[in-house]
Amino acid sequence: MQIAAIDFETANRYRTSACSIGVVIANENGIIDEFYSLINPLMEFDSMNTYIHGIEEQDVVDAPTFDELWPTLKPYLSGRLVVAHNASFDMSVLRQTLDRFELTYPEFDYLCTVTMSKKVWPELPNHKLHTVAGHNGIEFYHHNALEDARAAALLMVEAIKLQQVEDLNALAAFYGCKKGRVYERGYFPPKTEKRRRKSANRK
Repeated sequence: MQIAAIDFETANRYRTSACSIGVVIANENGIIDEFYSLINPLMEFDSMNTYIHGIEEQDVVDAPTFDELWPTLKPYLSGRLVVAHNASFDMSVLRQTLDRFELTYPEFDYLCTVTMSKKVWPELPNHKLHTVAGHNGIEFYHHNALEDARAAALLMVEAIKLQQVEDLNALAAFYGCKKGRVYERGYFPPKTEKRRRKSANRK
């Protein structure tokens, strides 16, 4: 099973202001493919956002707008299990930007790697991306969309190996995590069951 890890950076506080995107395709063995692009959000940048990710307005002048990029981006997501660290943010950026440009939603299931990390590594002091990645020896440059997507993908690969399950679907089922879904003009978020299990079902 292939997963698509996704990460957006935004130009300002609006979820419709995506200025870069990273997508990483992986399976239980590791990374298969990667995609990165700057995006021209057609709106002003906030200095705080630029301070976080380092992208300035002049950097995206010649970059494609989201609607221009979408035909290339959509096949990376459609039909795959999509993951993101703090997925509620990235999914809302995706949905609101699709709405802005009146584009058709792709259809896919998704999981939040923050939620999954809390289940897999409950002993950590927090489950921020740099904390969980550091715990697993994953080096990356934080707040670069491709680097963040790569780290999220590798975390799930490590989690699959740790529990010795077949894939991310099996890992989610083991921890009682129900997948969210995006579909045409709609979505529902992932949910976590309260019951706990002591050991994984081995292969």
